[in-house]
Amino acid sequence: MTRWLFTAMPLGRLAIFRTLVYLYVVIDVLWLQTSGWYHGYADPIWYEPLRLGQLLHLPAATVVLVQTLKWGSVAAALVAATGRLPRLAGTVVAVCWIWYMYVAYAYGKVDHDRGDFVVALLLLPTVGSAYWRDRRLSEAAGFVLRAAQLAAIATYFLSAWAKVRFGGWEWVNSATMARAVVRRGTPWVKWLLDVPELLHLTQWGLFVAEMSSPLIFVVPEKWRRRMVMGWFAFHAVTYASITIAFWPHLVMMLAFLPLETYADRFRSWWLTRRSGRVGVVAGEVAAGEAAAGERMPEAAADGGVR
Repeated sequence: MTRWLFTAMPLGRLAIFRTLVYLYVVIDVLWLQTSGWYHGYADPIWYEPLRLGQLLHLPAATVVLVQTLKWGSVAAALVAATGRLPRLAGTVVAVCWIWYMYVAYAYGKVDHDRGDFVVALLLLPTVGSAYWRDRRLSEAAGFVLRAAQLAAIATYFLSAWAKVRFGGWEWVNSATMARAVVRRGTPWVKWLLDVPELLHLTQWGLFVAEMSSPLIFVVPEKWRRRMVMGWFAFHAVTYASITIAFWPHLVMMLAFLPLETYADRFRSWWLTRRSGRVGVVAGEVAAGEAAAGERMPEAAADGGVR
């Protein structure tokens, strides 16, 4: 088990994953999860400390605290995304973002799509310098990526377990999906309300897929990538159907992919495309020079007057 957890992986893969994680932090704080900032204006009477707050004795939010956490997350994430000060900047991001999310959820519901993202933020600072084109193998990088993978799959598996633990088997045998379509359905899926049997099968399909998600660790690499793409397709359909997206969780699923290989392919394609453009321009220039050379003797023959 220890050998599997600490499987050496390319530092370049970790570097790309780290950049994507920190760039998502900026997008999340500024555009996606914006509820945290206005809780600074809320009456402290509405504050109910979560377990983290009870353990660390975190105070109710204030305007100053929330703004510090918000912009601290953004500034530190931008630095960490470049690969500079990975330990210091990464630690600041982890503290500020997790606290900012705590503020967002200490006044209402807690989304379950951010637990795996917390794991990544806490572990990324444990790896020092790493660059996109760094192909050295690192057990530290492998552990961070493996932990992100485990947390991401646990999100699926435990979600299925929670469905039957708290909702019972009625979750898959009742009108759960129909209710979601009624409440949040987009126009192009409203027709599903006329086919309740299909919605019922969808519930069972989702439940089975989530329960079997740990199989991703035992299938061949080719099928592992296909399973990841299948989950991405599932989330795309979910968003298009009922406008629910698990953005930070999708970032975590990237830990399964050979990101450095994709980066190399893109770089090769870009250089080829760029060299092709240069070749075309060079050909046009050469053709222009040749045409000019042909006109010069003619101009000399008539004294340079045309």
